[in-house]
Amino acid sequence: MSVNSPKRRRFKFVLITLLVLVAVGAGAWFAWKAPASKNPAATMMTVQVQTTTVDDVVTAQGKLEPRDYVDVGAQVSGQLEKIHFELGDVVKAGDLLAEIDPEVYEKRVEADEAALKRLQAQRLQQEASVLQAQQKFDRNKKLVKDKAVSQENFQDAETALKIAQAQLAALDAQIAEAQSTLEGDQANLGYTKIYAPMDGTVVVQSVQEGQTLNASQQAPTLVQLANLDTMTVRAQVAEADIMRLKPGMDVSFTTLGSQGRTWTGTVRQILPSPETINDVVLYNVLVDVDNKDRQLMTGMSTQMFFAINKAENVLALPVSALGKRVPDQDGEDTLAYSVRVVQGRKIEDRAVQIGLMNRTMAEVKSGLSAGDEIALPLAVASSSSGGGFRGGPRL
Repeated sequence: MSVNSPKRRRFKFVLITLLVLVAVGAGAWFAWKAPASKNPAATMMTVQVQTTTVDDVVTAQGKLEPRDYVDVGAQVSGQLEKIHFELGDVVKAGDLLAEIDPEVYEKRVEADEAALKRLQAQRLQQEASVLQAQQKFDRNKKLVKDKAVSQENFQDAETALKIAQAQLAALDAQIAEAQSTLEGDQANLGYTKIYAPMDGTVVVQSVQEGQTLNASQQAPTLVQLANLDTMTVRAQVAEADIMRLKPGMDVSFTTLGSQGRTWTGTVRQILPSPETINDVVLYNVLVDVDNKDRQLMTGMSTQMFFAINKAENVLALPVSALGKRVPDQDGEDTLAYSVRVVQGRKIEDRAVQIGLMNRTMAEVKSGLSAGDEIALPLAVASSSSGGGFRGGPRL
């Protein structure tokens, strides 16, 4: 076969054609990729500086309880004969709540009164004895001067008078003791009727009619009365945040099922003794809130927001867009951060002054304008790449 045979020429033509097609395809691919390589911002995730409100708040969990309440107990033992209230009833101070069987205490009062009368009768008798001894002593005192009676008779009369007076004094002491016993038993008889010590709502009922109460060791609680017009949230704040709170500061909170409603109140007190739960140190903060519409109830869980600071209508960007801390233009280490600003097809590193900052947003004091595109740091962008977006999230 000759070198320039038709078959060989055909093979060279096909080979040259394939090489040309490959070269054209490679050139087109590189031409298509070139703009992206010259514009790195096109493939980066960005956020935009916008005007918004930045809040610095401390959050905590809490529980609702009445601010003013009292546990009403029984001061005497006995069978609970009658209950005059039901759970949820509103009562006034002085209303009769319950009655304990008074029979035992009535009998004690009757016995005390009888004993007191017996002693009073004995005293009358002893008064007569003292009077008689006094008369005899006075008579012998005159006679002894005239030597009409012996000195011995006079001394006997004097001794008899002193004995009678001492016996009268002993009876007076017994009468005072009997009177005190009577008054104590009368008080116990009065305790068989239990009255409301304050206006309030019956929020807890711990006993039932017919139950026997034993008050000898500890006063049993019958009922808890609470004034529900003002509630208190007992919020548990972590030790890392407690120093930022102070009495009188504003607080807002929500409850489960509040359907978007937010309640407001003020910090009344920060209790100094902490609680340790699962090795976490928590301080109780008491927050008072008006509850005249009775929507808040004892035991409800709350999500608390303690307002530390607020910047309204300011430029802001997400904290995730901030880079490293840098010195400001005066060389002082203040709240200045490096950010990556998108300028057309370029990215410019710029130091910006940051004001109020919370866990998600940072106020921009200087260095940026509304609408500026900020490229997220590479680490943040990589962790968010699953979202598949560019130019977001927007503020």
